[in-house]
Amino acid sequence: MDYRLAIDGAPETVPGGTAILLLHPSTGETDRIDTDFLKTDTDAFLVISTRTTAREVMQKLDHYDVDETRAQILDTLSVDRGYSRRSAENIRYVTSPDDVDGILTVTEEFLAEAEGKRRVSFDSITELAYYADDERAIEALERLTRLLEAYDAVGLFHVSTEVHDAETIERFRDLCDGVLDLHEDGSLDADF
Repeated sequence: MDYRLAIDGAPETVPGGTAILLLHPSTGETDRIDTDFLKTDTDAFLVISTRTTAREVMQKLDHYDVDETRAQILDTLSVDRGYSRRSAENIRYVTSPDDVDGILTVTEEFLAEAEGKRRVSFDSITELAYYADDERAIEALERLTRLLEAYDAVGLFHVSTEVHDAETIERFRDLCDGVLDLHEDGSLDADF
């Protein structure tokens, strides 16, 4: 199954199983790319957030006019920080941002249960590395890419270029099929 991409400079379509790395500066405006990825040619999508709460993710989807009825959200922050948790059928929680096994379990459940074209957005692998460490983040990304392949889905994985050393960035790159490199001025390079 092929998936259309609405991202400047990227291929028009990518096959199921494709993992896309979104490299960006810490202050880069990734929401536009993320929401264009989620709302194009999609029946269901999962947003894994180690950076913001479910409430903030819903606000972003609403602001960028993304169909929230197709959304599943995995909030990794609220339980750990003691925030109130929004009770909703489409929101799941894990105990903390470094709960790699919990994140992978929820992701596999989503991929197994959702039908049609499925997308996963992980915002952000950098935050996962902050809480868990680089090695566990790399391992999580590797396991997530295998899930995408197994379920014929596509994924977008956010990584800040200013936080990781060159060797770690290269290891993230090696696990993905394509790379989107967002620059400080908003321009974007794509390498697939």
